[in-house]
Amino acid sequence: MSPRRSLARALPASLALILPLALGASAAPSAQKKPPAPPAAEALRPKLELSRFTLDNGLRVVLDRDRSSPTVAVAVWYDVGSRNEKPGEGGFAHLFEHMMFEGTDVVPRGEYDKVIEGRGGKLNASTSEDWTRYWEMMPSSELAATLFLEADRMRSLKVTEEAFENQRKVVEEEYRMRVENTPYVKGYFRLMELVYEGYAPYAHPAIGSMQELDAAKFEWVKKFHDAYYGPNDAVLVISGDFDVEQAKKLVHQYFDVAPRVSPPPFPAGGYEGRSKPSGVVVVEDSAARTPSTSMGWAIPKSGDDEHYALELAAAILSDGESSRLHAKLVRELAWAQSVEAGTEDHRGPDAFVIDVRLGDKGKAEEVEKAVWAEVDALAARGPSAAEMAKARAKVEHAFLFGLQSNLSRALVLSQFEGERGDATLLATEVDKYLAVTPERVKAAVARWLRHEKVAQVRVVPKASPPPSASTTVKEVK
Repeated sequence: MSPRRSLARALPASLALILPLALGASAAPSAQKKPPAPPAAEALRPKLELSRFTLDNGLRVVLDRDRSSPTVAVAVWYDVGSRNEKPGEGGFAHLFEHMMFEGTDVVPRGEYDKVIEGRGGKLNASTSEDWTRYWEMMPSSELAATLFLEADRMRSLKVTEEAFENQRKVVEEEYRMRVENTPYVKGYFRLMELVYEGYAPYAHPAIGSMQELDAAKFEWVKKFHDAYYGPNDAVLVISGDFDVEQAKKLVHQYFDVAPRVSPPPFPAGGYEGRSKPSGVVVVEDSAARTPSTSMGWAIPKSGDDEHYALELAAAILSDGESSRLHAKLVRELAWAQSVEAGTEDHRGPDAFVIDVRLGDKGKAEEVEKAVWAEVDALAARGPSAAEMAKARAKVEHAFLFGLQSNLSRALVLSQFEGERGDATLLATEVDKYLAVTPERVKAAVARWLRHEKVAQVRVVPKASPPPSASTTVKEVK
């Protein structure tokens, strides 16, 4: 969910003795080659040198070789997020984002960061509704050390009551900082509750709630870890400058012994969205300085044909100063400070959100009517050829330039392998956007962004709250 704090520290003496014995000598870095010339604009496609294989214990492995930089990124993606949590037990996936750094039999608590940073690298972790992932960015000579560390915590993490209590306090403090004291966050959480009303996997936030964290029992958390954090519920990606055969040997050496887990199946059955509009829900927010209004709809999952069309619709509505909503609400009427439209990119069902931060002249009711006018016009007449060309170019360039670094490719490849079952699909992903026609955008908007399926939240500033006051919610009749 949130970035882990990175501390620049030296390699501790204890692990300086342990790791050479466990890892052997570091591999020599590959010879650095001159980066290739950029491709012509008409040939913009990701150039991927991929190989894939699966270990006997179920770990899916993707190797992405790129010799343009003497670095290597390692990503471990676990098929567990807040969508896998039981009602009343929210926040466990995010809790384990932190607990995975609590130490093993080999690596004591607090030493993981020191090893990575002491060898010239950096690391982080994040949790979403759909997955949890860990990554390291290292000099290419440190691949063995990095793989050893990831395999070590996959097979022998210390899940103790002490570690649980340590990280429960950390996560609760993070909740206070990132939710209770950050403007508009609780308004967004309320919007998601309304968009996914009655659909438990996505109706609660990945960070959980203070009530759930307070009520959590160690036995519940231990059971959650034992079910999901194993090789057959994970994807390992290595991206960058490495020797393929050597990488395969290291993967087998360190990960073959990781024991399988038995994750429960994800509940069958889909979600078609609300059967009627939510009405306007007002959230009073002591951290907000200006009002906002948001609309949300349930839409098809990421990777669906209609989802590509709706992503282009989002670009047409709000991406850039000439986009429909920005031009109308920010530039022409000066009713809004900013406007954003976009998809949440869930595995499914997904959500489409339009969020407007109001200016001094803006009134929520007038802004909402203006938003509906643009959405309805797009559904009725579709986009122009010029709008389509601009939207395609923006999406294409954002997608491709987002794959330039070893780390960004590793993260995206892990998600493609984990969610779609094949990382090589990334090579043709941009073609799915370029194939979208104006007619498909028109049809998708008309089908999914409908008045009878909308959820609406207005955030209003709350004046002079007591320090411990929480955000309040009330319905507007």
